[in-house]
Amino acid sequence: MDLCEVLQRCKKGENLRTEFKRWPIHSDDLAAEITAFANTDGGQIFIGIDDTGNLIGIGEENIDNLSKFVDNVAFNNCEPPVTVIQETVQDEKGNIILIINVPKGNQRPYRTNRGIYYVRTSSGRRQASREELLRLFQATESLYYDEIPILRSAMNDIDEKALESLLELVKEQGIDIAGISRERLLQNWHLVDDIKNEKHLTLTGVLFLAADPQAFIPYSYVSALRVPGNDISIEPSDQKHFEGRLIDIYHDTMRFFGIHLIRSHQIKGTGPEVKVEIPVEVLREALINAFAHRDYTISSPVRVIIYNDRIEIRTPGSLPNTVDIDALKFGVHVLRNPSIYNIFLKVGLVTDAGSGIPRMVRLLKQANNSEPDFKLEGNEFVTIIPR
Repeated sequence: MDLCEVLQRCKKGENLRTEFKRWPIHSDDLAAEITAFANTDGGQIFIGIDDTGNLIGIGEENIDNLSKFVDNVAFNNCEPPVTVIQETVQDEKGNIILIINVPKGNQRPYRTNRGIYYVRTSSGRRQASREELLRLFQATESLYYDEIPILRSAMNDIDEKALESLLELVKEQGIDIAGISRERLLQNWHLVDDIKNEKHLTLTGVLFLAADPQAFIPYSYVSALRVPGNDISIEPSDQKHFEGRLIDIYHDTMRFFGIHLIRSHQIKGTGPEVKVEIPVEVLREALINAFAHRDYTISSPVRVIIYNDRIEIRTPGSLPNTVDIDALKFGVHVLRNPSIYNIFLKVGLVTDAGSGIPRMVRLLKQANNSEPDFKLEGNEFVTIIPR
């Protein structure tokens, strides 16, 4: 970084990727800044610039000690240690600025040696919220949110008919569960967990088995709209709010598709043949993906919107860290909620081959010579199916 770029950053002031610090700086303060950048998207800490962007500089005699101090804080005061790159810039008056380049960490979440997790915001740093921490753990696959026990739940929250129905669906798929106790199955499938010798439903258990899932997870529903046009500003002609267990919500939403999508009849042979506008397999794959891959730390429902020219399925959360949109159509298979996915697999609603989206592409091309599209909008992943 040269002096011109430093001066430009000074004019813009502190932001998501820029922090100014005077020297001296306390080790706890520096560790907090480093972990905040590492937990977010990385950035630069400029030492020798005040909060208003004025270059104050660091005495040349302090540079070596300061550089050692920064390395020591990054290694010993950050857990896990953060690798930073330092550089110096000098202005025409001889003021020296030390720039600490902090990368986005690949071992997130990071915390200070005092046990505090920080994230970066446009106005500085702050302690990470519980939801932000959960997302950071999820992003590194050190924790799966769908396996977390819901402590307000208990075994008597299980709907026995729902459990029997689930086991029957599993048996119909040819999975041999004979001789395995119900308690063992619930544990093995991460539907129930033990905390201090008390059994609680996990998030997955609540979504598939609870008598009233929305009592524990209020946002676990589908908001379905039929918009008679191509713009969300148009008043919907039909609007539904599907609650209950995930399998019931799935069937209710598929019926909503059945009501509002075109089913033409063509005469073939001696009788009519029904031709659906969009293959059922395409709709099923898109909907199950929304349930299995959404971010359950975000308090928003899945939204299904049927426009005149397209269907949009809007799922809370972005893609997992290791996946980009271009890779989806090639069958990249990364699970955010493996336990939820595993139940859908056991009841035959998904395969384990990562072939779902490539199959969507193929079937939609065959049906109406179009392809699904995928994009990120704000905090939602959007699947677009042309009509």
